[in-house]
Amino acid sequence: MDIHLTDISHIIQLSIAPVFLLTGVGTKLAVLTNRLARIIDRSRVLEDRLSNGAGGSFADAQSELLTLYRRAHLINRAITLSTCCGLLVCVVIAALFIGDALKLALAKFIALCFVLGMFSLIGSFVYLLREIFVATQSLSRRFLPSASK
Repeated sequence: MDIHLTDISHIIQLSIAPVFLLTGVGTKLAVLTNRLARIIDRSRVLEDRLSNGAGGSFADAQSELLTLYRRAHLINRAITLSTCCGLLVCVVIAALFIGDALKLALAKFIALCFVLGMFSLIGSFVYLLREIFVATQSLSRRFLPSASK
């Protein structure tokens, strides 16, 4: 079985669109990990403050810590789903290349992986949105006490 340069060029063209998706997923992962890092940094400050018994209300610090733990949990789920999406997109790219190069019928497998990747991406966005709602809700409770009533 001979693979010609035009065949390889066609295979690469098929793989380009998922590569752009992969770039977007990578950028989203960077945003998610930055959000998680900020949550972890703030949690460490509060945990140190609680263990030292320094400044502020114990109840307020505990309440904020619980909110931060919830946010971290949501972001972790978003990261997991985004990573799954990235892996599935990589599988799609590899399957496109292998299927076309070796003349294998992988269309259903490729479609399944792509759809699963899209569901993972959608789920990741849902968890990110939930985390943003929790973060903004905690802000309004802290700075606008009348808003929580």
